[in-house]
Amino acid sequence: MLFVLEPIWSIKTETASRVRARVEAVLTWATVAGHRTGDNPARWRGNLDALLPRPGRVAEKVNHPAIALAEAPAWYAALRKREGTAPQALAFLTLCASRSGEVRGATWNEFDMRAKVWNISAKRMKAEREHRVALSDAAVAIVEAMPVLNDSPFVFAAVRGGPLSDMTLSAVMRRMQDGEVKAGRARFLDPRNRRPAVPHGLRSTFRDWAAEHTDYPRDMAELALAHIVGSEVERAYRRGDMLEKRRAMMTDWACFLGAM
Repeated sequence: MLFVLEPIWSIKTETASRVRARVEAVLTWATVAGHRTGDNPARWRGNLDALLPRPGRVAEKVNHPAIALAEAPAWYAALRKREGTAPQALAFLTLCASRSGEVRGATWNEFDMRAKVWNISAKRMKAEREHRVALSDAAVAIVEAMPVLNDSPFVFAAVRGGPLSDMTLSAVMRRMQDGEVKAGRARFLDPRNRRPAVPHGLRSTFRDWAAEHTDYPRDMAELALAHIVGSEVERAYRRGDMLEKRRAMMTDWACFLGAM
């Protein structure tokens, strides 16, 4: 298992981690069902965790194409004209500055609508740490507007009730870019490399906004992105996650996009 994972662990961390988890689940089932014996080579705790860095500790080496700040409001307005579950999920992702997998895997029981908080368990987070998202009124409105599909636990469910695939949100952005090309416009491209923006790049757009258009502390923006902030000693003394302060920041972000 190490032979397969090690070459891609630092460059395709999320994919490699997902593959490892699925292999572990399959082999665990096979053991319980009596189809195999012995240790599970894909087990993380007490096995691969001694040989590979935690996924959350691996630095992202890819610069994902992002929407330019100046075009972000126009892009969001164009997105909100689109109907369907995937555009709704992408709008929610944008408002929360979340990762695609976090949004696509969001379940109804993770939301405290009265408190306007989205609670994501550690097992669903890249850094393997529980994360609370302070929801703006615009983000709350999107969740409240989503129908319960076939008793699915997923807020942004696919037609058959499962989660949206990992390419669904990318496809929305790709179709938006195709529309720009057909209209003879060159919008919604990364200003650095002129590549079409992708969902993960929206997190960079949020980070640029926080740094260039606001006075919010850097740590607050990093916490909103679910990044690990400070050393282990600093984190031991600072237990809070600035949830209520982040709520004001996410509301300002929604206002910047024109969502409120």
